[in-house]
Amino acid sequence: MSFVYTDAKRAFLNGELTAASDLRLILVMTNTTSDTEEDAVTIGDFTTLDEYDGSGYTQNVGVALASVAITKDDANDRAFLDAADVVFSSLGAGARQSQAAIVLKWSATLAGSLPVAYIDQGGFPFNGTGSDVTIQWNTEGIIRLA
Repeated sequence: MSFVYTDAKRAFLNGELTAASDLRLILVMTNTTSDTEEDAVTIGDFTTLDEYDGSGYTQNVGVALASVAITKDDANDRAFLDAADVVFSSLGAGARQSQAAIVLKWSATLAGSLPVAYIDQGGFPFNGTGSDVTIQWNTEGIIRLA
């Protein structure tokens, strides 16, 4: 059930959200309401964020996405936003399983940041075991517009 948040769609259309934006990723656990509040304008608007709390994960800052790029696929009449896969080193178990990742546009604080996309495919849910965990993006990108 991955999706792009409504205000992020507006920000894309207004040119406020680009590959040059400070895009980050956070992990959320199974008590989150971020999967049902698609109209949230900021991360702070979620009723319950339930950010991951296992060792090896730092809350309230997100992990910066590297190598962010927008690619046009003329043959299939679509474009997509992609980035390098994200690796969490030695990720310990959280209080609950990680249900999804949220891509966000950073804005000084986590609470004030724009939620961009909710991603629950590609290995979710999981709980850390002390091993490295890689969030591997779909080969067609994180966000695809067709």
